[in-house]
Amino acid sequence: MNEKTAHEYKEVMAGCKALFAKKTHDYGTAWRVLRLPSITDQIFIKAQRIRSIQDKGIQKVGDPIKDEFVGIINYCLIAMMQMELADSDKMDLRFEELEPLYDKAVAETFDLLQNKNHDYGEAWRDMRVSSITDIILMKLFRVKQIEDNQGKTLASEGVRANYQDMINYAVFCLIKHK
Repeated sequence: MNEKTAHEYKEVMAGCKALFAKKTHDYGTAWRVLRLPSITDQIFIKAQRIRSIQDKGIQKVGDPIKDEFVGIINYCLIAMMQMELADSDKMDLRFEELEPLYDKAVAETFDLLQNKNHDYGEAWRDMRVSSITDIILMKLFRVKQIEDNQGKTLASEGVRANYQDMINYAVFCLIKHK
């Protein structure tokens, strides 16, 4: 993988993790109450807002689009952590307890990026942010369908791989926004 891409990726993810740590301090782990489809819908809201702003060319709420991409990343990571915590009823977790799960999900997702980036040759650098947004939305519709099928697939990767793809696409958008 291109060293520049690895550096940019790690820089974006460090910012996402710092925000996640602050929000965990502020809100605790209120997200533990959410079922996976609810987390998927939260990601959908963020992606749909991005697309709506891209289509309209203006926005009326001041929150920048880049913050929505950060939200997509962190909610995808929350979904992956929620999957890891499926057997736990513990609602209140400190950041220090979550950090290893967060880091594991990021590391696995970065490994996937390295493999795909090798095969695709950094094609994402020539893509439009609007196209990447559409791909994130497509992945969300896939996840929703898999969830509606109770996680059963015949020929497709599961929800985790789609969350990882959405993370990587959102990182690409943040890199392109610089």
